[in-house]
Amino acid sequence: MEKTGSQEKGTILIAEDDFDDRLLLEMAFCAFENSCEIRFVLDGEELMEYLNHRGPYEDPRTSPRPELILLDLNMPKKNGHQALLEIRDDPLLKEIPVAIWTTSRSEKDMLFCRNIGADQFLTKPSSFADVVAAVKMLTALYADPEFSQKAPLPPEGETPNIAKASPT
Repeated sequence: MEKTGSQEKGTILIAEDDFDDRLLLEMAFCAFENSCEIRFVLDGEELMEYLNHRGPYEDPRTSPRPELILLDLNMPKKNGHQALLEIRDDPLLKEIPVAIWTTSRSEKDMLFCRNIGADQFLTKPSSFADVVAAVKMLTALYADPEFSQKAPLPPEGETPNIAKASPT
């Protein structure tokens, strides 16, 4: 985690090509108190450049290792399936938690992501309140260890369209 004064900042890296979805996620993270730094990349290819410190992301001080990757499946250049495979095959990256953030409700997509090692599979909620609830949950689980003391998570069962991707 990156230190800012006496406060640690966790980085959440979001791979999302849709402008409206990026704006919605940014607004959702701003809707509650958290110490996370949110960064966006536009596709799976740019995601891998960031994670491997290539191109504009060469400097690890300006491109810190994320505590969580929020990964859309349907993106240009390199889709989320391909990026997830690369992340899980790389010994330096495979431990980074990856939450799939997609419009897909396909069981095939969910099973593929589960088998490759996604930590969460979330269908993009249709309401802003549900987006906020989803990002609160992800922040508490992965990126901000003190978050649960700042704001309570919604009671279990009140955050729709969220499925644990790891096998039970």
